[in-house]
Amino acid sequence: MFRCKAPCKINLSLRVLGKRGDGFHAVDTLMAPLQLADELAFEHSLGGMRLVCDTPGVPVDESNLVMKAARMMEKELGRTLNWTVSLMKNVPHGAGLGGGSSDAAAVLMALNRLENAGMSDEHLVGLAGELGSDVGFFVLKSICRCTGRGEIVEKASASECGFSSPVLLLKPSFGVSTPDAYRRWASSSYLPGIPYGPVDWQGVEFVNDLERPVFEKFIFLAEVKRWLLAREGVRVAMMSGSGSTMFALVDSVERGCEIAGKALEELDPTLWTWCGMCGAGCVLDSE
Repeated sequence: MFRCKAPCKINLSLRVLGKRGDGFHAVDTLMAPLQLADELAFEHSLGGMRLVCDTPGVPVDESNLVMKAARMMEKELGRTLNWTVSLMKNVPHGAGLGGGSSDAAAVLMALNRLENAGMSDEHLVGLAGELGSDVGFFVLKSICRCTGRGEIVEKASASECGFSSPVLLLKPSFGVSTPDAYRRWASSSYLPGIPYGPVDWQGVEFVNDLERPVFEKFIFLAEVKRWLLAREGVRVAMMSGSGSTMFALVDSVERGCEIAGKALEELDPTLWTWCGMCGAGCVLDSE
């Protein structure tokens, strides 16, 4: 049995540059991996590719990016692949953390290895871009800058690649529709009294242009950002991707856990929380 982990991400910066002719939006985003990861196990079997997952609400049919990645590899190799993929979800859905995209990238990389396909990272990034805008990021296992609609992936500058920080994640029970956030980006307005950035820290500019449309619709997320910035030990607080996860870069993991406890008491007892590290050194090796 082959096991691997699929780390999620946060957007350290996300600039929306405008709408393209194909309907997508052009972006410039800096993304960093986290220690938080889904887990995948591959077991050789008969009868083609199969996905199993015990997490309620996770589809195991052809709509899942895991299966789409597997079908893409079958097409590339010109043969049926026979593996059962067991997926253990640790990353919440609809969170702006790229959990599903990371799972897809993990499948591309695992099948490339298991089937001795010999595809380069560059080739896998190209395939990943066909699956989704941020799938390619997870192939390079580094802090990366992504442009185009997000599918053009390059390793970040030397100073940015070395970025590392303890981080706290807070996610409410609701998710945010990424297409809706982009659709309302141009016409949305800033909320008074909410700091939108940018903020410079450790050689990185932290800003998220999607906060404007998302905060306008989900005012609770704006209040979470303001609440986080008022906590001692918080260096940066921002929304990741299109949300609904808010993150805070903090002095230590222990301090992040303390703030998480306060958030459950003062903001919402149903919040999902996680504390750990983000940035350099957070990509986990396969077993």
